[in-house]
Amino acid sequence: MDLKTASALRRLRLVSVPEAVSFLILATCSVLKRTTDFNAVPVMGPVHGMLFVVYVIFWAEAWKRTQWTRGTAALYFAASVVPLGGFFAERKLKQEAEAGVIAARARKEGIVNA
Repeated sequence: MDLKTASALRRLRLVSVPEAVSFLILATCSVLKRTTDFNAVPVMGPVHGMLFVVYVIFWAEAWKRTQWTRGTAALYFAASVVPLGGFFAERKLKQEAEAGVIAARARKEGIVNA
């Protein structure tokens, strides 16, 4: 795994958790708006929207760099629109990045010819 691919995965990982948290907060604010006088949706809506757009941009870059299959790319995209999906995406991306680093080190040290 080259440095640019690792960076793309790291950026996607770093934005996935805040995007998931903002989704949960927005959902909570939506419920509170309908059940109480508290209305934070006008604040949280744009915050979540911005994080979602950043996630999609980083997702597209990671897809391009890693050359995921369509199924894998769809899984990571679906993680951005499913509550708690960002936490799942972060964990899987961390595992993928670690595996890529291990494989790169093995190739560099001549242990593997892949």
